[in-house]
Amino acid sequence: MKPLNLLRASSAISRAPLPAICLLGRRRSAASCCFKLAAFPARYFVGLIWLGMLASPVIASENAPHRPFALWADVPDQGQFVLGAVYQQADASAFWAAGQRHSVPDDSVSGVHLNQGYFAIQYGISERWAADLNLGYTKQTYQGSPAQAETSTSGIMDWSFGLRYQLCNEAWAQSAWLPTATFRAGFVLPGSFDQYSPFSPGLRSAAIAPELLLRKHFAWEGFGSYGDGLYRWNRTSGNDQYIIALGFFQQLKHWEIDLGWRHLQTLSGSDITVAADGTISYPRSPRENSESIEAGVSYTTATRHYRYAGQVRSVLDGNNADEKFWFGFSVDFPVGGKATASPAAP
Repeated sequence: MKPLNLLRASSAISRAPLPAICLLGRRRSAASCCFKLAAFPARYFVGLIWLGMLASPVIASENAPHRPFALWADVPDQGQFVLGAVYQQADASAFWAAGQRHSVPDDSVSGVHLNQGYFAIQYGISERWAADLNLGYTKQTYQGSPAQAETSTSGIMDWSFGLRYQLCNEAWAQSAWLPTATFRAGFVLPGSFDQYSPFSPGLRSAAIAPELLLRKHFAWEGFGSYGDGLYRWNRTSGNDQYIIALGFFQQLKHWEIDLGWRHLQTLSGSDITVAADGTISYPRSPRENSESIEAGVSYTTATRHYRYAGQVRSVLDGNNADEKFWFGFSVDFPVGGKATASPAAP
């Protein structure tokens, strides 16, 4: 779908009752927006997904800065900066190619190793609007067999920015079952690494990524679930993806424990091929799919609300993807801003 046609489709959707009230931010209470979101969710969300499917026309391994566990469902206070930093590393000694799993032959071969870090900055524009910018550096090495020399690539990682609008907040709603729901209009711009390197650390593609994030408490105190769904139009590579993450969290005073599942699906592309000696031919646009589990633990201080967190993610199954085990940690420091009162009920 060309950009002009996409804008026309978006304009048509915006004339419907829910986006006209919630997404455009007209003067209605948050509770009113929540009830309208509850009345119309399936029709509009499915419509956005089908627009994404019709727009399909990845290069390398999917890897763009993105916070886990639907944390972007929350927005900073008005006028507040959240200054964050994220470090991640990953290793893989096996990968899937054309439906078959392959392992590196022995410990003398490095497989895939990645180190990267990025700054994650958020700003609260208003009580429901927020912006985020995520920019960093990545380095990856690969050796698949003793016959191969180790290759490496490094540079600025694919970087992202976005605008978020909190459709409703469970603390504002008059119904016990409504979640905190936030829409994010995300954008990805290419980094500077070598996209032709095997299992290159990113797509190196400009992309548009609409996203819906949900978090909801229920059952016993501190327990809840999260959901995160995005569709990524890769405009440079023309090979689109969607990502779905679902899971649970448990909050214990200042601690939070998270556990979930993540699915990555690429809609077209080519298979990795493996020669008899173990060397691989890595296509410009592999069709990467994967199933992962993710877990994390975080601690938020009582007064300044500084957040310290660790996260792991393990790829369990897939195709044209490496079997990475990810480990990382992050810090977030809120600065300035002022808390705003919840919008009044109608």
